Amino acid sequence: NDAGSLVARRAFSFARAAARSSRKTRTRGFADSSVRTDLTKGVCMNDESMVKSICMDADDIERAVTRMAHQILEANKGADNLALVGIVTRGDLLAKMLVHKIEEIEGVKVPLGKLDISFYRDDFLTYLSPEVHGTHIPFSLDGKTVVLIDDVLYTGRTIRAALDALMDLGRPASIQLAVLVDRGHRELPIRADYVGKNVPSSRDENVRLFLEEVDGTSAVEILDMKPGDRAHAAPLGGE
Repeated sequence: NDAGSLVARRAFSFARAAARSSRKTRTRGFADSSVRTDLTKGVCMNDESMVKSICMDADDIERAVTRMAHQILEANKGADNLALVGIVTRGDLLAKMLVHKIEEIEGVKVPLGKLDISFYRDDFLTYLSPEVHGTHIPFSLDGKTVVLIDDVLYTGRTIRAALDALMDLGRPASIQLAVLVDRGHRELPIRADYVGKNVPSSRDENVRLFLEEVDGTSAVEILDMKPGDRAHAAPLGGE
């Protein structure tokens, strides 16, 4: 269809630009030349962050998801016309948890999709060649009230990319944002409608969600970052 062709053309254009600008591995201009980015996997190779604290455990995450499900239903006066779309790699898992919780509460299974924003990021040519996970939205977005789900809200740039991707795929009636953690430090005028927990953090820290389904444990951890590192989601299953 037209939307799929548009996404495919955009992906091809970005991939061609990336191929011209870099090869397998790029060394950034940091004082420590060991800070490198593996463009094949899309994760920092020197990821030696130390855990400072665990701000949410499995029970905290479960309670937050339950509360957010109730808030989504209350704000939208039920589940009619709702659809949930999670941003990979953990927003999609949170979206699945919310769909199950909404079904328990309301008795309705709302449509569920997952969104890969790799080719919509404003930094992928600068930092990494994206690891593509694929978008799967098996329903029309047109006229839907879409709740976009992500794990940690930080600068707002991931959400900006997700909004661009969604609008290339359809024309929702409205888009709402739900995040498990809001850590602050916004760089764009983006605010979540539903928040599991506000976690004050420093720009020198990373805040990561781990989930039992892919990591073997469920927790939100605050980690120290080394100079030159970037905040990013944990690799799936500790890749």
